[in-house]
Amino acid sequence: MDWYTGNTAYDTVLTIGFAFAAFVLIGGLFAQSPYGRFGTTEMGFNLNPRLGWWLMEIPATVVFAVFYLTGPDRFEPTALVLAAIWLLHYGNRGWFFPLSIRQVPGKRSSFNVSVIAAGMFVTALHGYLNGALFSHDYLHQYGTDWLIDPRFLTGLVSYLGGFALLVSSESIVRNLRDKDNPGATEYRIPHGAGFRFVSSPAYLAELIAWAGFALLTWSLAGVVIFLITAGNLVPRAFATHKWYREKFADYPADRKALIPFVI
Repeated sequence: MDWYTGNTAYDTVLTIGFAFAAFVLIGGLFAQSPYGRFGTTEMGFNLNPRLGWWLMEIPATVVFAVFYLTGPDRFEPTALVLAAIWLLHYGNRGWFFPLSIRQVPGKRSSFNVSVIAAGMFVTALHGYLNGALFSHDYLHQYGTDWLIDPRFLTGLVSYLGGFALLVSSESIVRNLRDKDNPGATEYRIPHGAGFRFVSSPAYLAELIAWAGFALLTWSLAGVVIFLITAGNLVPRAFATHKWYREKFADYPADRKALIPFVI
């Protein structure tokens, strides 16, 4: 199977990625992944949240590094810039975010085995598709002129804007819990920044960032991760919005679920 890059292994994995994206898009219409506020202790592994998130995200860094470093173009300027953009996201998501979680003392969050397995599969898939593509340049599109291409520049602005919104949103949620007494109140209404407009600005941020990533890489690998992200987070954003409204009688009435002023 060599329909995209001409590399049979790469194109086969890419096909698997699109098949999994279709599964996530359809599955997200019927149920939420059981983690976070939608987690359950009735089944699955009961893990420390920091460990659970780290396990799900770490394959992205490791697999990306392995396949990126085996490529002949690994030290080319454009490949290095694309790798830096990648590492910016997963340095935050795979390392800083898990370590910064403020955990309720004595509580062990439930991470169902299917969530860990699916998360590790996606991040490993994502790491391979991009690490191999950047350093092998199968499509011969990542010369230095790519760094001034309008698609790259527009995508980069979108990506960095989404990343900034993601970091600010996660910071607000993290600081809702008193670091000296994290068990005092488990859930509160977040305010400020993106929360002025939507219930899930971090989810909106991920969608903006990965849409920008797909554009700046101009690759189907970028499309795959955007579709998987959308299939997981869009239904979850609406479920989160409903959860907030049901839990808090004073929840802001004009706050939307995912898209400011729209829905």
